Amino acid sequence: MSKARRIAPSFVERVWGRTDLSPLYGPQTKRIGEVWFPAGPDFPILVKFIFTSERLSIQVHPKDDYALEYEDSRGKTEMWHILAAEPGATVALGMKDPVTSDVLRASIADGSVVNLLNWVPVEAGNTLFAPAGTVHAIGGGLILCEIQQNSDITYRLFDYGRPRELHLDKGLAVSDTGTCDGRRELPVSCEHFRTEMLDLASPIDTDIKRDHLLITLQGLGIIAGCDFQPGECWFVPADSGQTVVNGEPGCRVLRASAPNVQAA
Repeated sequence: MSKARRIAPSFVERVWGRTDLSPLYGPQTKRIGEVWFPAGPDFPILVKFIFTSERLSIQVHPKDDYALEYEDSRGKTEMWHILAAEPGATVALGMKDPVTSDVLRASIADGSVVNLLNWVPVEAGNTLFAPAGTVHAIGGGLILCEIQQNSDITYRLFDYGRPRELHLDKGLAVSDTGTCDGRRELPVSCEHFRTEMLDLASPIDTDIKRDHLLITLQGLGIIAGCDFQPGECWFVPADSGQTVVNGEPGCRVLRASAPNVQAA
């Protein structure tokens, strides 16, 4: 019998979040911006659903070596798969043109950094990749699935006047001030994770001999004999054996795994 298990979600309040998380979760009593699915502290991947009503801060995440030295943590490379986008929705990935660190610092001080960023129009179905060190921002009017290294190290560079802490010295120290070609097609593979869309035209066996996550985006189906619905994340241990996934027509399920890494 498969050891696959549904991960309990954690709803996280954010100033830029929403009180209505439809169509995945419905109305909330607080402004929820993120829904986390922690598979465990030692598992190297974290999955989130993100709901935005306005722009997030302009920010950057460190690579592994810097994060280990200064934060005793992993770094944070991440990717986004867009689930819904209001007309005109954008994300920022890297700079429009390369700049120096001094220019970036000065643009943060006077607010012009917003105009230096490469704002990319997005729509449902788009996939984007943001390696650690990429200066980035998620815009408003979006619902997306984020697959990332299991780290919460974020350095805010600019926050539109919101009264939250900035981390300029550390952020500038790790920022790649060049351009970023972040658009991707699934599957997305890097040294930290691989993410692919499962083809559920017929039932499949998701036994890939390593711990992995199944993220249900659309439609109803069955994982290891249990019903699933959109907005869930399942952990499938490497020793689960056969784990059959079956979905109705149009069902969309992502599989995310870390190469050659199992959870403790």
